[in-house]
Amino acid sequence: RSSDLEARVKEERERAAHYLDPSTEVPVAQVLERELITAHMQTIVEMENSGVVFMLKNERIDDLSCMFKLLDRVSDGLQVMVGCTSKHLRELGSGLVKDDESEGSAGKNAITYIQSLLDLREQYGRFLSDAFQSSKVFARAIGSDFEHFINLNTKSPEYLSLFVDDKLKKGTKGMTEQEIEAVLDRCMILFRYLQEKDVFERYYKQHLAKRLLFNKSASDAEKNMISRLKTECGCQFTTKLEGMFKDMVLSNSTMDDFRNHLQKTVNTLDGVDLSVRVLTTGCWPVHAPPVNCNIPSQALRAFECFKRFYINAHTGRQLTLQSHMGFADLHAQFYPGSAKEQPNEGASAGSSGIKKHILQVTSFQMCILMLFNRRDAWNFEVLSISALRGLDDSF
Repeated sequence: RSSDLEARVKEERERAAHYLDPSTEVPVAQVLERELITAHMQTIVEMENSGVVFMLKNERIDDLSCMFKLLDRVSDGLQVMVGCTSKHLRELGSGLVKDDESEGSAGKNAITYIQSLLDLREQYGRFLSDAFQSSKVFARAIGSDFEHFINLNTKSPEYLSLFVDDKLKKGTKGMTEQEIEAVLDRCMILFRYLQEKDVFERYYKQHLAKRLLFNKSASDAEKNMISRLKTECGCQFTTKLEGMFKDMVLSNSTMDDFRNHLQKTVNTLDGVDLSVRVLTTGCWPVHAPPVNCNIPSQALRAFECFKRFYINAHTGRQLTLQSHMGFADLHAQFYPGSAKEQPNEGASAGSSGIKKHILQVTSFQMCILMLFNRRDAWNFEVLSISALRGLDDSF
């Protein structure tokens, strides 16, 4: 064992110091290191129950540190230890990312996948600092190994973005702001290993857009994450992301001005509580809607009122309604006999037996549901013509 070898070398050096001429201590030590370490270092690191792999699997920090100091005495000793460590790490990491690609694997969950990589990186970070004395040789090897196997899975950029999305959503339970920041710092370590950072950016932009538009963004953490990406990749990488935040601030200001305008003109918008986000073309991952949406007249009149107000305030600009990106809160009343379920949380029932619900739906779903104010039942073909032109079976 490495600890036994260390003890033998120490004993011989002490004997040389006590009983021999001082000039012989260095040559004696060199002979010992050559015969006890150099000649057997491959065997030392590969021993089944006391070698490097055994120590790594069982997190034997002290033993790893002892072996590191022992092999650091001789030429190419650390290279042998690095090689063994690197081989084991690549096997672990490759198995982890390939498990994700296997059918029916639990690793397909993006959160589990990235968390496993973070745990592995944290573990080898401890080995590097506590056992390998933050050696640059080991640091380069560990970084190279992670870069190798994380890019074996083409979904790694998407999964990392999904993991960050999960942590940045407002109301993340069980985590303090400091804990979220710590997790994001660790995520940036994995981000540096990604070769296709542009793929990460594409997914991150989509996930950020949903967080911002659906008001699920924890703004401080979001801005700090953007700062990390900007520091890592430069201004060009985050220009559009920063533009999205700017649009949200300007939209809030515009809506305040619009509400003041409604008060001055005594316009109630027929009871519609309208909220509009004005998005700059090119900054947001906005695509043409898959189908044409026939917005209910009450909601459409409210939007047209806002559009006239905005165009008058910003001459030369154009507004295009992205109905597939919107959502609505519908106040619904279910009369006795129209539904079988009992009142539940979020619902109320009056003395007349009418059940009241607030339904949070997409714009498309709103178009469908509003049609049931006209009649109780619809033929699907007629419904599709009335609500969504070009509706397909996947809706």
